Formats: sequence, C-alpha cells, structure tokens
Amino acid sequence: MASAEAAEARLLERRELGSTGIKVSCVGFGASPLGNVFGPVSDDEALAAVRRAFELGINFFDTSPYYGGTVSESVLGRCLRALGVPRSEFFVSTKCGRYIDGFDFSAERVTRSVDESLSRLGLDYVDFLQCHDIEFGSLDQIVSETIPAIQKLKEAGKVRFVGITGLPLEIFNYVLDRVPQESVDVILSYCHYSINDSSLLSLLPYLEKKGVGVISASPLAMGLLTDNGPPEWHPASPELKASCRAAADHCRGKGKNISHLALQYSLGNKGVASVLVGMNSVKQVEENVAAAMEQAANGIDEELLEEVEAILGPVKNQTWSSGIQQG
Repeated sequence: MASAEAAEARLLERRELGSTGIKVSCVGFGASPLGNVFGPVSDDEALAAVRRAFELGINFFDTSPYYGGTVSESVLGRCLRALGVPRSEFFVSTKCGRYIDGFDFSAERVTRSVDESLSRLGLDYVDFLQCHDIEFGSLDQIVSETIPAIQKLKEAGKVRFVGITGLPLEIFNYVLDRVPQESVDVILSYCHYSINDSSLLSLLPYLEKKGVGVISASPLAMGLLTDNGPPEWHPASPELKASCRAAADHCRGKGKNISHLALQYSLGNKGVASVLVGMNSVKQVEENVAAAMEQAANGIDEELLEEVEAILGPVKNQTWSSGIQQG
C-alpha cells in the first residue's frame, strides 16, 4: 500500500546542515559539468539530469560563476525554472570571488557578483553564497571585507546563508576564529573526505562546536578514485596516482567499481551534511543515488573497503599545495 512514509523511504536521506535549519539531500548535485567543463552537455541532457535528480530526492544544487565562465549558472537556472516546482523545495548554492579571469574578493565585486548570479539563475535569492577557494586571496580580506559584504547581502534578502570554500583545512580555522560567531554558516571542503584522504575528520568537532554546517565535495578525489583515472593536470603526486590506480584495479578485479565504493565511504559520516558529486546525465544521477540508497540500506562492503584502505595506506591523507602564501 502506497503511503507518504513509503514514498519518503524511497528518497535520499536528508541531513541537517549546521545551524541553518535546512535539511539537504545527502548527495548534492554538483553543477560544474553543466558548464561544459568535462565536455559538451546539451540543454536537453542537462534538464533531464536535473529533473531526474529532483525526482530521486536531490534537493541541493551547487554552482559557481567560475564553472564554464558563467555557463553552469545559466544552464542550472534554466533547468530549475523548467522543473516548475515551488522555490522552497530546492536549495541553491553559488559562489563569489573566483571568476574565469581570476580572483577578486573585494566588497564591490562580491556585491556585483551576486546580482549577476541571480540574473543568470533566474532567482530572487540564493540559499548559500560561498567565498570560492579563499586560499587564493588574502584571508584577512575575507575576514574584514568579504564576509561583512555578504552579511549586507543577507540583510538585503539576496542571500540566506554564508559559506567559505577551499582546499587547505587550516583556512577554515583561520577565518572562523576571526569572524563574529554565526557570521559563517557553512564550509565546503573538497578532496579531504574520501578513502585516500579523510583528514576532514579532525576538523569536524571544531565545526560542530561552531555550529557550522559541512559540505564535502570530490568524493572521487578529482578522478583519482575512478576506473579512468585522473585528468593529466591532476596535482597529486605520482605515488598517490599510482596507489589509487592500484586500488581501482583491485576493485575491478573483484567485479566492483571503486567510484561506487568511494561515494559510499564519503556518505558514511553523518557529520557531513551533503556530499557533492558532479553530474551531467540521467545515468550519472541514477548511479549516484543508487549507491547512496544501497549504503543507507546495507552499509558499505567492509571487506573490500579494508582491502582498498590497505593499498592506499602508504599515501593516506597525502594532499597537494593550493593557494598563495599568506601573511
């Protein structure tokens, strides 16, 4: 017998995002591929992917003016409008400070950036505005100028919540220790909660104490944990690339897919509200949701995970440099 409870059970888990009062889907829709950054995506393909994601319970969509030089925002906006659903049923995150022509975290540019993003997205407000890859700017400027500017946009009703993103974990402590309590609502960390690098774990108690929500991106470590391997430009060391290739080969030899395992691993910690995965097709959406649903129902393949962790042990938590010298 069909019921609201049964329908709910077929959808993705929703998790509280910090102190925002928002429940986001545990898998988030990373919209950078809609900017054609991994190859061309037609409008029809993009709409089909976004529609299928929403049907399967994904309610969190992440983009940036940097992705595809604003193309991702424009395409995502058209897709969301085409859904024809109430604005309250989905949450949109975009970013500011990083653009195709470089970085600019000034109050003037951030203020203009939001209006440009809202126009492209076709929205009156974004749920989250995140300072994009702040390690490439002055962290002191982020504290003294950028976040106060976003607070004014929040007061104006154009932004609901404020976030910061970047690769080095120490940037989050630096900023959060220097801004007023509750002026940053969420952080987006990438490549630090995956099988090869779980160093985000050390930061979670601090973020919880601060009431800051956590979004994790790149559960596949920007292509390291895939059968195809990372792109040529990937900044990982040869040792890390080789270990991840060996882990992928091991999974394939057992009839398993390392990307499937990696996503399930990243979903396993409830301290992370949403895991962002880049998607540009119905097939990708369905595969990611299926992995999440399987993990929720049956857990992860512990035996395979232990074998993969053993292979990756020598390079565990190895990362790469990102950003400019601060100070």
